[in-house]
Amino acid sequence: MPLDKSRIRALCFDVDGTLSDTDDLYVQKAEKYFPRFLFKDSHRAARRLVMWLEAPGNALMSFADTLHLDDEMIAVVNWLTRNRKYSDADFLLMRGADEMLKRLHGRYPMAVVSARHEKGTLRFLERFNLVQYFDAVISGLSATHTKPYPDPVLLAAKRMNVAPEDCLMIGDTTVDIRAGKAAGAQTVGVLCGFGEEAELRRFGADEILVHTTDLLDVLE
Repeated sequence: MPLDKSRIRALCFDVDGTLSDTDDLYVQKAEKYFPRFLFKDSHRAARRLVMWLEAPGNALMSFADTLHLDDEMIAVVNWLTRNRKYSDADFLLMRGADEMLKRLHGRYPMAVVSARHEKGTLRFLERFNLVQYFDAVISGLSATHTKPYPDPVLLAAKRMNVAPEDCLMIGDTTVDIRAGKAAGAQTVGVLCGFGEEAELRRFGADEILVHTTDLLDVLE
C-alpha cells in the first residue's frame, strides 16, 4: 500500500542500520574472509554473518515465514533481546542523519525504537548529540516485548501523545516493519542497513528508500 503522507503525525526510528551504520563497517572487515571463488556474493554473505552476530533475532525473523514458525520465532527474538549481553562497541553515524533530524525536529514528534539495551542506545545518541531531537527513547527492555511485537511502537506513540496509526516506523529490517504494522503504523524500509527490498516489501513496507536521509524528500 502506498505511503499516505497525510496520516503521518510522528516518526519512529530504528538505530542499527537506520541511524547508525557501524554494522556496514563490520561487513567491510568480514567480507575479506569470504573468497569469491567460494561465495557467489561475498558481500551478501558477510552481511548475513554480521546480522547473525549483531542481531540474531533479526536474522531469525528474515526467514521465519519460510519455516512457518512466525510465532515461535517472535518468542525467540524477545528472549534473545532480554538475555543477550551487548557490547559497547563504537558507533558510526549514518551519513546525513544529524542534518535530517535537525530539519525534521519541531515538525514531527520523534522517537527512537531500538532493540538494543538502554545504555547502548543512549550512548549512541549522546555521542552524536542526537538526544535533543527525540521525544521518546524506547530500548529493547522498555516495553513488555521488543520488536517485532508492536509493544515498543505503541509505547513510543503513547509517550509522543499520538495515535499509533499516525506514526511512521522507519527501519532496515523486517523486524521493524513487522513491529510497525502490528501497531497499526505505516512503515518505511531503508536499504542502507541489512534490509533487502524483496523481503521488506513482503512484510508490508509502505515505502522503500535507498538511504534513511531520503525520508526528507518524501516528507518535504
